[in-house]
Amino acid sequence: MNVPNGCVFLSPKTNHLMNTTRRTFLKNATSSAAAIGFPAILRAANPNSTLQIASIGADGMAYSDIKSTADHPKVKYVAFCDVDKARFAKVDADFPGTPQFQDYREMLAKLGDKIDAVNIGIPDHMHAKAAMDAMQMGKHVYCQKPLTHTVWEARQLRLQAAKSGVVTQMGNQIHSAIEYRLGTRLIKEGAIGKVKKVYSWVGVTGNERTRLLEPPKTGMQPPASLNWDLWIGVAPMRDYAPVYHPFIWRDWQDFGSGGLGDFGCHILDPVFTALELTAPTNITVRNSGINGQVWPVNETIKYTFPGTKHTAGDIEVTWMDGGLKPDRKLAKMPPELDLPPSGSLFIGEEGTLVLAHVGGPRMYPLEKYKSFIYPKEVGMNHRHRWVDAILEGGKTSDGFDYAGPLTETVQLGNVATRFAAPTVDSVSGRITEDTKTLQWDAANMKFPNLPEAEPYLTKTYRDGWEIKPVS
Repeated sequence: MNVPNGCVFLSPKTNHLMNTTRRTFLKNATSSAAAIGFPAILRAANPNSTLQIASIGADGMAYSDIKSTADHPKVKYVAFCDVDKARFAKVDADFPGTPQFQDYREMLAKLGDKIDAVNIGIPDHMHAKAAMDAMQMGKHVYCQKPLTHTVWEARQLRLQAAKSGVVTQMGNQIHSAIEYRLGTRLIKEGAIGKVKKVYSWVGVTGNERTRLLEPPKTGMQPPASLNWDLWIGVAPMRDYAPVYHPFIWRDWQDFGSGGLGDFGCHILDPVFTALELTAPTNITVRNSGINGQVWPVNETIKYTFPGTKHTAGDIEVTWMDGGLKPDRKLAKMPPELDLPPSGSLFIGEEGTLVLAHVGGPRMYPLEKYKSFIYPKEVGMNHRHRWVDAILEGGKTSDGFDYAGPLTETVQLGNVATRFAAPTVDSVSGRITEDTKTLQWDAANMKFPNLPEAEPYLTKTYRDGWEIKPVS
């Protein structure tokens, strides 16, 4: 029998608690919580209980999260939501008869007392609104990366998670994988000494899918299965076109976060974890050119962070995308080897470490580390870690208290890149790169030297879809 989350399983002799409905339990829990000053949330603190989850998103990355989470023996999916009915086919086959919705707000309103937690796997621009609404109802949240679409949203989700007391996790799964766990352990244990500089890169090219610089001239009717108004959600309304749904939304600034948003929360995650970074103080950007619609084809973003116990003073972390990557010679690797298509290079006082994206760490020069014995490490199921933390009354290592600041840094790069663009000399026609350095005051969320960049820390929400600041 499933016991309401937070209840103690009593013996048959005291089975009055076993007969309590979830609705009654919620009502009683709310009253009790209010009386003692704690958030009124549904907690699955009993390891013998079943965690009832609803998914906002039913295909693509959401389906991957659903499948991985559902194989936990104490998980039950009780509802699915997707703005496009055509995307229910997989969950129909795997979870027949489970209620389905197009509007997650309706799902939460109708089934709220049956839902303990939600996983969110929808386009970037809707992450924060869905996560905020769920947390304000006391639901535990697993949300795909990047956690939010803006810097301000990341700050608000961190604050709301703490206020609601819920268990949260961002969906950068490799955070729990053996490759990144081993790489971060080697850095923390000083295998290459104090770290002096880091380069991180991804091979994807911005705007590689749309090949467009502006929205299509003529709108189209959306498929009958798609509720376009719900898909647009918080964003400014525009006509439907296939270049937005179901996937190419990532290139458009109103909906996605480009290559940096797509991979930054993956590839910069071990950098943050290993070095225990906080907020950057400066961001300097070069890019291939940007307009007000799509992200640049490539960019180089240099963040400067305060030093930590793992670094040799203040530390520069340089992000590169669109096919750009650092000079392989910096890694001190043999001439027959090359840097991976995506990953990070840590330059230490005693050696270097190359951590491929979804690949094991390697240290150089080889002659120095040829006898090095790599410690044993284990990989973990990222989604199951979230479930277990809820059931056991614990927390995750990738909760919004950590994922929020990481996402802030990622999205700060997307703010800064709007203020750097190539310029063309009017006489020679030669293209030169115009670099901008933004000073960042994290406590006050200000750019002291470029206040005109501050409006890009947030965005204007469509009427009815606003996110209020957490007080």
